[in-house]
Amino acid sequence: MQAEWKLSKEKPAAGETAQVTVQIRDSDGKPVEKFDVNHEKLMHLIVVSKDLSHFAHLHPDYRQNGLFQADVPFPTDGEYKLIADFIPAGGTARTETHWVAAGSGAGSPSALQPDASLVKTVDGKEVALTFDKLKAGQETTMTFTIKDAQSKAPITNLQPYLGAVGHVVVISGDAEQYLHNHPLDESAKGPNAAFATTFPKAGLYKIWGQFQHEGRVFTVPFTINVP
Repeated sequence: MQAEWKLSKEKPAAGETAQVTVQIRDSDGKPVEKFDVNHEKLMHLIVVSKDLSHFAHLHPDYRQNGLFQADVPFPTDGEYKLIADFIPAGGTARTETHWVAAGSGAGSPSALQPDASLVKTVDGKEVALTFDKLKAGQETTMTFTIKDAQSKAPITNLQPYLGAVGHVVVISGDAEQYLHNHPLDESAKGPNAAFATTFPKAGLYKIWGQFQHEGRVFTVPFTINVP
């Protein structure tokens, strides 16, 4: 399996949006024509800046014959990693990646630091992240607990986002390790949403949890250090 990446602009300027085309081919170089639906989409395209300060979760349009297209914004100078997540029909989940330099390609990357608190407020929601254990190489359950930020009342009417209570993307501090986690109970409605994952090695990781409430998707980021 291989992916061919093309951009409408070879080096997009900072602040520009470029059309990204991904051509999926099999080991013989022939286009892969059929894909399994994975959480309501044929492909998930994750876009992160090298310092992980920027995150986008997009869903390219399928143009047939293994060809996907998406408009991808590149908000600032710097390097961006594009991660295509898909399942060839009858096969297993695959990821293909590509680096893009926007503007000067240098930017002003910020050093990734673990969060002092794993409680964040986003879009009027207070979101706490907990782990039953945290050690590299061992499966852990991470639980997001979501409350109203003002009243502190538990939110129990989360809506399905892409067919599940939420989605979680985890990327290592060096942007090399990528984990896309789905909930243990896809039909949960809050206040808790639990996900199983295994951090492959010790070090810094950034976690983005995505949920939907009252028709709006909100994304909450956390940075942790895994021993």
